[in-house]
Amino acid sequence: MDTKSSERPFGLRDKLGYMFGDFGNDFTFIFASSFLMVFYTNVLGIDPKMVGVLFLVARVVDAFTDIGMGRIVDRMPAGKNGKFRPWIIRICVPVALVSFLMYQSGLSGASMTVKVIYMFVTYILWGSLFYTAINIPYGSMASVITDDSRERAELSTFRSMGANFASVAIMVIAPAVIYYKDADGNQIVSARNFTLIAGVFSVLAIICYLLCYAMTAERVQAQAADKKKLSAGETVKALVTNRALLAIIAAAIFLLLSSLMVQAMNNYLFAEWFKNTRALSVVGFIGLPTTLALALATGGITERFGKKEAGVAGMLFTGVIFLLLFFFKVQNPWVFVGITFVANFGMFYFNMVIWAYITDVIDYQEVKTGSREDGTVYGVYSFARKIGQALAGGLSGFALSAIGYVSEPGAVQTDQVRQGIYNIATAFPGVCYLIVAAILWLAYPLTKNAVAENAAILAERREGGTGK
Repeated sequence: MDTKSSERPFGLRDKLGYMFGDFGNDFTFIFASSFLMVFYTNVLGIDPKMVGVLFLVARVVDAFTDIGMGRIVDRMPAGKNGKFRPWIIRICVPVALVSFLMYQSGLSGASMTVKVIYMFVTYILWGSLFYTAINIPYGSMASVITDDSRERAELSTFRSMGANFASVAIMVIAPAVIYYKDADGNQIVSARNFTLIAGVFSVLAIICYLLCYAMTAERVQAQAADKKKLSAGETVKALVTNRALLAIIAAAIFLLLSSLMVQAMNNYLFAEWFKNTRALSVVGFIGLPTTLALALATGGITERFGKKEAGVAGMLFTGVIFLLLFFFKVQNPWVFVGITFVANFGMFYFNMVIWAYITDVIDYQEVKTGSREDGTVYGVYSFARKIGQALAGGLSGFALSAIGYVSEPGAVQTDQVRQGIYNIATAFPGVCYLIVAAILWLAYPLTKNAVAENAAILAERREGGTGK
């Protein structure tokens, strides 16, 4: 059975601390998702197809590191500072340092062989090793900060707020620092400033991780004698037969495939189609009021309709509006920004509650197997998220090559290329968001009633002390 430590009561300090953890994560993750392709192509001059190969190779490595890290944290005993929190203090400096090393503009004059090797080594070190080693324990930590379902939902909301605040900061600051206009009005990338802003974000990531460590506390401790443990084979069997996990993995892949493709392509869309990167900064900023509004409304929406039910409606709404943008070929950047602001309410809702979906999936796994393996389930889900990230990065690179995008520094694109960029940035996410809605509706089994039933089953088992 689970016992509670003598730590101070759960409160706002924990929620803010957990928010800072994802703030720290996304100072490197979102920056890479949004701008690493631009750095590789426009600063180092690397072929987008080679960048796509990098992302796909790294995800093969992640299949081992993500799930392996989940197994490690599940089986390591808790120390005096907890089971998951120590990993944050151990890894925060390495993950931030390697992130900074990925953006070294001084390599622009090196041979292509040197640049490609450096790209592979630093990216895999950052994403497959160090980011995994800090993100898996961080994500799993929610289950030991509190065992109350309402408080866990609040942690999910604050975590999503941290990610959105980081996204706003990055998408507002980075374009203003990275881009400048030449004499003909073309948007040019500043190689030196790219490295500078990467260093600033790495320092901010470390600060946020330290705040997360200092402000959170692990309260729920599993008594080893009472905890049922599955063998590796039993765990794999349980995972591959967990319908809820498989459905949320599929939904996560398409969600990230669409949202990260939008982030990656927006750099090219606003620079080439709209020729206005100031509007790109506004795109990042308007995520803030959306996040704050949904933070206030998410609890009521979820309680009334259920996470699955509200998620389906939200993703349908966002997908339809993106397809309308594709058909109408909007020319004014500010009209485009306004429409996407409205459209993203549906997608943002799903993102706000996604971590509560994972808690429901972990409960579902425990109901089926009698074993609670937060780290392993989270590791599998984390790997799925990286698959979505990799496919978005890889497909964006392949798509740019397919439409004839020229990746040489200072290159001017044709009207046909600009049209292709617009089509990819609107039609592709629109279709993917509709697929997410279909997966949640048809395949994800945890309706509002099912979640309540699972919670009641687990409460009864823990009260009885059976551990089964």
